[in-house]
Amino acid sequence: MYDDILVPTDGGEGFEAVLDRAVEIASDERTTVHVLYVVDDRAFLTLDDDMKAEVLEDLQAEGNDAVGTVAAELEATGLDAVTAIRRGTPADEIVAYADEAGVDVVTMGTQGDDYTQNILGSTAEKVVADSSIPVLTVDLS
Repeated sequence: MYDDILVPTDGGEGFEAVLDRAVEIASDERTTVHVLYVVDDRAFLTLDDDMKAEVLEDLQAEGNDAVGTVAAELEATGLDAVTAIRRGTPADEIVAYADEAGVDVVTMGTQGDDYTQNILGSTAEKVVADSSIPVLTVDLS
């Protein structure tokens, strides 16, 4: 069905459902799944300069662990995995990566706490609104 799938991860709980869905929609073993972690630089903009480097290093390490774990799981299913870590606002970086890499679909989790007010999480909502390709959301709540 799809030759290139983007799966953004934040390394959080419940990601297995997103990964399962990405594997389900993969065309075949020739499908490449792009695993993206975005270091959200908004998280440390107010920190002192001395602290920023340490926080950035910790977030990079978290990202390496997250994409490495997902890539290993994908490769165990026979799919090729490409990993990337970017820095910026998550939704913006997800959309930019999808455009640059020429992926066919973004598959990502969402955690809308109150479905009557917020069906999608804010990152997923922005990706859906800004993406030029289909975005498949998986409810993690």
